[in-house]
Amino acid sequence: MKLAFVTPWYGQDIPGGAEAEVRRTAEHLHMAGLDVEVWTTCVRDFYADWSKNYHQPGTELVNDVPVRRFPVQPRDRSAFDAVNLKLMNNRPISADEERIYIEQMLRVDGLYDHIARHGDETLLFFMPYMFATTYFGVQVRPDRAYVIPCLHDEAYARLSIYRRAFESIRGMLFLSAPEARLAEKLFNLTNMYTQVIGGGVDLDCIGQAERFRQKYHINQPFVLYAGRHELGKNVGLLVEYFRKFRSSHRSDVLLVLIGPGDMPVPIESGDGIVDLGLVSLQDKWDAYAAAAVVCQPSIKESFSLVIMEAWAVGTPVLVHADGAVTADHCRQANGGLYFSDYAEFAACLDVLLARPDLRTRLGHQGRAYVAQNFSWGVIVEKYRQLILKETSR
Repeated sequence: MKLAFVTPWYGQDIPGGAEAEVRRTAEHLHMAGLDVEVWTTCVRDFYADWSKNYHQPGTELVNDVPVRRFPVQPRDRSAFDAVNLKLMNNRPISADEERIYIEQMLRVDGLYDHIARHGDETLLFFMPYMFATTYFGVQVRPDRAYVIPCLHDEAYARLSIYRRAFESIRGMLFLSAPEARLAEKLFNLTNMYTQVIGGGVDLDCIGQAERFRQKYHINQPFVLYAGRHELGKNVGLLVEYFRKFRSSHRSDVLLVLIGPGDMPVPIESGDGIVDLGLVSLQDKWDAYAAAAVVCQPSIKESFSLVIMEAWAVGTPVLVHADGAVTADHCRQANGGLYFSDYAEFAACLDVLLARPDLRTRLGHQGRAYVAQNFSWGVIVEKYRQLILKETSR
């Protein structure tokens, strides 16, 4: 059976959780011998103009995976932005505004025509939930459609358009149990197949702590943040808490930030914050290995590849207690600590910095959790079993 992952943009150099998960899953399924393609737009990435075609339409091989790209058409960006601004600020919108939001997000009619022509022979996996490629795509062939929503608690998830669009799909696959529980509250899952399938994590990547320290001239212990620099990721809160901690404790600990994003992090002399921006893949793994602890402050995660990668190299994590997914992973793995306010953040950081034995134990327990639940062998086998179920219908 042919598999197709449908996603708004695709490429080797696109950072981000859902984007990376699509690419890595497609590549590992292909390496396992499954017949898999990616169907996407010609838009470069999330940060690009969604009405401009960066890639050429047609099919190309990306790491040996066939990628079919379809051109986007012009859209009313100002109308979309006006509605999206309300959603970003948790303001209510009307049914007409919901329609404007989804219709003026991405316009890619060729993709939906392709789904209609080839849906009979293809099992379709749409990821993530909120983009027009998923909303319109699943309605073309709901009988062949699985949605991998990458869901977290946000205003977008409560729009009525998504609940209606997902009522008749074949199934939903989740990256974590808390994500599945949230979906049960938001959508009607009664007549569809559901499964917590998880996300794959590379366990064979090796980070060299000393190489990172020498390259970036970092000799002090440091807390690492890896990910997009966005308000929605709670980066501002982490910076605020860290500055307070360093000032009150007179500590030489650093906060090192890596990753892309359009949120500027104001760096003041002597505040112990180092922003390295987007680094190479090997530098990222080296940073994980060199860090005393990896802090993931976001409360809007459906899986959090960051904490999985930290555990993969044996580094403990510090997460926000209000992050349903990340806090649950910490409890299940016993691989880190979580905080709900500054006092808890400071107490957690105090004990982690003072106890290398604890850091080692938490990191090892985290790696064991990842190996048992999210190694690529485990994930590929779950997809194989799903396909066997489909072929036996």
